[in-house]
Amino acid sequence: MQPFSQLRVVFPGSEKLHLALQHNREIPPMRIAQIAPPIESVPPSGYGGTERVVSYLTEELVRQGHRITLFASGDSLTSAELVPCTETALRLTPAVRDPIPYYMLMLDKVRERSYEFDILHFHIDQFHFPIFRDIAHRTLTTLHGRQDLPDLQALYRGFTEMPLVSISNAQRRPCVAANFVATVYHGIPKELHAANFDRRGRYLAFLGRICPEKRVDHAIAIARAAGLPLRIAAKVDKVDEGYFRETVAPLLNEADVEFIGEINESAKTAFLGGALALLFPIDWPEPFGLALIEAMACGTPVVAFRCGSVPEVVDDGVTGRIVDSPEEAVAVLPEVLALDRRAVRRRFEERFSAERMARDYLKVYRSMLTAPLRPGLAHRRFETRPHRQVNGNGKESHAD
Repeated sequence: MQPFSQLRVVFPGSEKLHLALQHNREIPPMRIAQIAPPIESVPPSGYGGTERVVSYLTEELVRQGHRITLFASGDSLTSAELVPCTETALRLTPAVRDPIPYYMLMLDKVRERSYEFDILHFHIDQFHFPIFRDIAHRTLTTLHGRQDLPDLQALYRGFTEMPLVSISNAQRRPCVAANFVATVYHGIPKELHAANFDRRGRYLAFLGRICPEKRVDHAIAIARAAGLPLRIAAKVDKVDEGYFRETVAPLLNEADVEFIGEINESAKTAFLGGALALLFPIDWPEPFGLALIEAMACGTPVVAFRCGSVPEVVDDGVTGRIVDSPEEAVAVLPEVLALDRRAVRRRFEERFSAERMARDYLKVYRSMLTAPLRPGLAHRRFETRPHRQVNGNGKESHAD
């Protein structure tokens, strides 16, 4: 049997799709694999940004009539075809100490079925680069994490043919050698959260994860200086338990701060919708900030620190204010609380719906399938598993 990198047969439907794209004919449904991290289910039961976005994208692509296969943990819920790659989400499996073997097993399942898809869309960082390098033109990798780490730059210099999507322009700035083909902002379903325009709540909100770079301590200081209660809905990972115990817990001993803990998707509408504003006092190059658009979907304005993607996501003076310090955050709070919550919701619908996100990704998929191949890949546009043929003796053979 030929090596994976040398298989060259066209799979059924690929030529038809390619010709339709080339000649602007009616485009048949695309066959797309979505490959999600097995750390959380899709969607996650609690906190989990990447898996949540993968779920929104998958469901919207299915709704639009495309043939989607989701590679994810076995406890995922989807209207696409689900290929279970672990029995349950790894974070919720106490016996799992090292997730890497499970990624390897998942990638082998993707490799075995790669011939079935027009596009393989990866959301798992860079684990797949060496395995799928020879069919890079049929892969797309969305980077969901921070990219300012020095070791990553060497990786991108070594795999310049792998097409990448950034989730903000700020995220891609450190990666001068990376092959970015687009920036696609996250989106969530319009119907996911009902907006609250009444401002009945009397508290500020913090939503996300307890860790040093999210600076919940700044949120507590801002709320106390403004004389407003703060409610904190956040998870604490094992790696951050020491930080929570030593730095955050001592700040929770007064009645004006309530630590709720990790909440699920259904609880977010009431939590965010009932808040006067969301505090987002980050101290790191945030790649996107899903909590920002979740608040906007509820009509709730935000106060966000000027880090990473924040200036791209927050329309300053419309959906919130962008600030540079806790003191400035306190100063602009009256202005933020006076913002039109209906305008906040409208801007969310214009910029950050799942429908818009899926539409943007489809443009990327189609542009990849019609683009000229880079040198050295011209003979491999539709590489697949060998096509089975029956010879004159009635036995199977393989066409190269």
